[in-house]
Amino acid sequence: MNKAFVREPDPTADCCPRCGSQGEQVGAGVLSRYLTDEQRRLLAEPVNFCPSPQCAVAYFDGLERFVLATALSRPAYPKDPTAPICACFGLTRQDIEQDVDEGVATRTKAVLEKAKSPEARCAQTAANGRPCVAYVQKYFLKCRGAV
Repeated sequence: MNKAFVREPDPTADCCPRCGSQGEQVGAGVLSRYLTDEQRRLLAEPVNFCPSPQCAVAYFDGLERFVLATALSRPAYPKDPTAPICACFGLTRQDIEQDVDEGVATRTKAVLEKAKSPEARCAQTAANGRPCVAYVQKYFLKCRGAV
């Protein structure tokens, strides 16, 4: 078939322009926590978070404009592995590793329970505007498998 008649796929506005990962749409509360006013003005709505830990892009819009993770006003997990996995309650990878080393899940379970409570403010505090439960469980299982 002649390539002149093959339609190229349209770029998807919700995929990271750098790595192609499916973006996670975020609200203004999240953006005001991680971006300066100037950075927010550069991005058109809707704004997405790139969830790939390996990608340098943190936030991007449908016009392929982006803000790098190194330019954020505060560290954001999973872009920065030293940042708290749980932005609401401060649980870190080190806390999870300590639970696994001690053979308990005290800190991990406590945060997972709090994440279900009205105290959780994931939509405003997490870099992707979503609960940390999946990240916490994934990292806990990863650490437990390494034992």
